[in-house]
Amino acid sequence: MVLAVLLIANAAIADEKSQKNSESATINNAALDFTLTDSQGKTHKLSDYRGKYVILEWVNYDCPFVRKHYGSGNMQQLQKKYTEEGAIWLSICSSAPGKQGHFSGDALAERIKKENAAMTAYLIDVDGTVGRMYRAKTTPHMYVINPEGVLLYAGAIDDKASANVADIETAINYLTAAMTAATEGQPVANATTKPYGCAVKY
Repeated sequence: MVLAVLLIANAAIADEKSQKNSESATINNAALDFTLTDSQGKTHKLSDYRGKYVILEWVNYDCPFVRKHYGSGNMQQLQKKYTEEGAIWLSICSSAPGKQGHFSGDALAERIKKENAAMTAYLIDVDGTVGRMYRAKTTPHMYVINPEGVLLYAGAIDDKASANVADIETAINYLTAAMTAATEGQPVANATTKPYGCAVKY
């Protein structure tokens, strides 16, 4: 009898854990909350930024597609634009230790400085939990969350799936389009797009 009760209890716990692990962020629904530590050791909880627009950027500084946007200054310009307008920009690295894009300690601080990054915070998702929660597939992979905490956009930064800097000038920037529509009270026309870049190094 006791064994049967224990088996049922363990099955319930396993099912609850499985359900939690299967949760993923979906468009026009509440963005799933998370807590991560940044490059300076400060803890950030997504829900603490309720009332502000939040932009999530999955990043791997050594990925050629990320280099396209950082080497040209395009990503930093977007970071400065939106943070100056009051948005929160969280760059998230889900690269596992030993894999491309993973940095820590002084090496990470130096790399952020070298990139002249202008995000609100660089968050370290060392075990990939948040990346999988948001189904982050590539670097870059962009997300927009509104002040009510609803996920409005998920996908590519623009429509030019290349690592060529020259393509930036003629690209349709999906992130900019999503932020413009959202701040003007309009629905996001392309709420989901296919992300491009290097696979996230889980």
